Amino acid sequence: MTTTIETRHAVHYTQSEAMTGAQLRDNFMIETLFAAGAVNAAYTHYDRMLIAGVMPTAAPLSFGAEIAKTVGTDYLLERRELGLINIGAKGRVIADGTVYELDFQDGLYLGMGVREISFESADAAAPAKFYVNSVPAHAAFPSRVIAKTDAIENNLGDQATCNKRKLYQYIHPKVLPTCQLLMGLTRLEPGSVWNTMPAHLHDRRMEAYVYFEIPEEAFVVHLMGRPQATGHLIIRNEQAVLSPPWSIHCGSGTASYAFIWSMAGDNQSFTDMDFVPMKDLK
Repeated sequence: MTTTIETRHAVHYTQSEAMTGAQLRDNFMIETLFAAGAVNAAYTHYDRMLIAGVMPTAAPLSFGAEIAKTVGTDYLLERRELGLINIGAKGRVIADGTVYELDFQDGLYLGMGVREISFESADAAAPAKFYVNSVPAHAAFPSRVIAKTDAIENNLGDQATCNKRKLYQYIHPKVLPTCQLLMGLTRLEPGSVWNTMPAHLHDRRMEAYVYFEIPEEAFVVHLMGRPQATGHLIIRNEQAVLSPPWSIHCGSGTASYAFIWSMAGDNQSFTDMDFVPMKDLK
C-alpha cells in the first residue's frame, strides 16, 4: 500500500498575484489525486482541511501513520470528521467494523472518534475512487451513507448563459448534522460549461473543488484570485484545486463536466456568499 501526503501552506493574495503559472499550480492545485492502489493526500492550512484520493484495487487501503502524524493525533478522526463521495465504480468503506456499501455518486459521513477506516473496491478491474475531505471537529455525530437520492437537488442556471446545472447538497445541515463540513456535487447539463457565475466570495469559509468527467482532450479554465486581479488554472480530469477565503472560484470548460465542492469555516450557511458583479471582474 502506498500513502503519500503533502502540506499546502496558506498564501496571502499579494503573494499569489506575483506568482507564475507554475507557482499557482504548486500552491493551489493537487494534480495527481487518484492512483491505482494508493492513497494520495494533501493537508492544507485553509481551515485545516485534509483532501485525499483513495483508489483501492486488489487489496484494501487505509490511512497510514503518515497521515495521523501530519494531523498530530493517534488516528485521523480523533479530533476530526470526514466526508467522501465515490466517483468510481462500486466499493465499500469499513469503519470500526461497520460496512458501508457505496455505488457511483454515493457519499459517506464519518463522525469524530472513528478509529479504523479501510477502503475496498468491489471489482479490482473497475476500482472505486473515493474523494475524501476531513476537517477538525468538536463533537461526534452519527456516521451514515448519503445516497444521491438523499441529497438535496437544486436546478440552477440557464441554457442561454451556458450554465444550466444540477447541484446536489450531500453533507448539509438539512441532510445530516456535522460540525463544519459541507460537501456536494454539481453536474453541468450538455451544452453548458460555466459553473458558479456570477462569481462570489465567502471570507468566512475556504472551498475546494475536484473536477471530474472531463473528456481526455478537454479541460476547465478555473478562475481564482481577488475579483480585481484574477488568475487562472488549467484543470484536467480528476484534479483538485484549493480556494482561499479571499479568492473567487469559478470556471468554464471546453465540454460539460462535473465537480465536487466542499467547504469548512465559521458557518454552514450555503447562501452566505458575497456575489461579485460581472463588470467588476478583471
